[in-house]
Amino acid sequence: MIVVEDLHCHFGAFRAVDGASLEIASGSITGLIGPNGAGKTTLFNVIAGRLKPTSGRVLMDGQDISGLAPHELFAKGLLRTFQIAHEFASMTVRENLMMVPPGQAGEKLWNTWFRRGLIAQEEAALRKKADEVLDFLTISHIADEKAGNISGGQKKLVELGRTMMVDAKVVFLDEVGAGVNRTLLNTIGDAIIRLNKERGYTFCVIEHDMDFIARLCDPVIVMAEGKVLAKGTVDQVKNDERVIEAYLGTGLKNKVLAHG
Repeated sequence: MIVVEDLHCHFGAFRAVDGASLEIASGSITGLIGPNGAGKTTLFNVIAGRLKPTSGRVLMDGQDISGLAPHELFAKGLLRTFQIAHEFASMTVRENLMMVPPGQAGEKLWNTWFRRGLIAQEEAALRKKADEVLDFLTISHIADEKAGNISGGQKKLVELGRTMMVDAKVVFLDEVGAGVNRTLLNTIGDAIIRLNKERGYTFCVIEHDMDFIARLCDPVIVMAEGKVLAKGTVDQVKNDERVIEAYLGTGLKNKVLAHG
């Protein structure tokens, strides 16, 4: 689905992504882990069009998408969520979902004057789809709540719901577990697994919660200092000495190995 080839993203002398190459297989839930500052979110931002690569390229289904704008990638089915949810606080949860699909009839002034029936019909269909998404995510009970009033975990579910309002192919999830309690995190995990198994979504997940990664992800890719350090199953990367050193540093690594 996604191939990243020798990707670089530099900010002056700082190399946030420094020659990273990786593949995200169609139909997989791929984990992306690494210590803080490893370049994970910058890599996401380049793939998702929020940052321009310094060099290298990104392919989606064999097509070069390097440097395309987020709205262009959105139209191709590549979506991302954020570590801090970006909801429209004054709108209801349902309205946050209904506004996602592009090219709605109500966006054109001419239609608001002369084609109100079309707008009403379209809004009814969007409302029905939004309610189906809310039911899928088990958050129908907050449909009419202002999105700014719901919990952080519920906001993460709403962001996931937005991807369901369009024909998403691959979704990049940036720390869905940040600030989320364990119960809601399990709900989010259930939804990701169902979307993967039942609807064929491909996911790439940045997350620090290794239990969450172990439950969802295979394979797991490890980044450090802007490069891909290792790839494998959770157990394989957890026992890789290079990974232990990247997370803990050489001194702590030796203590860990000495004490088992």
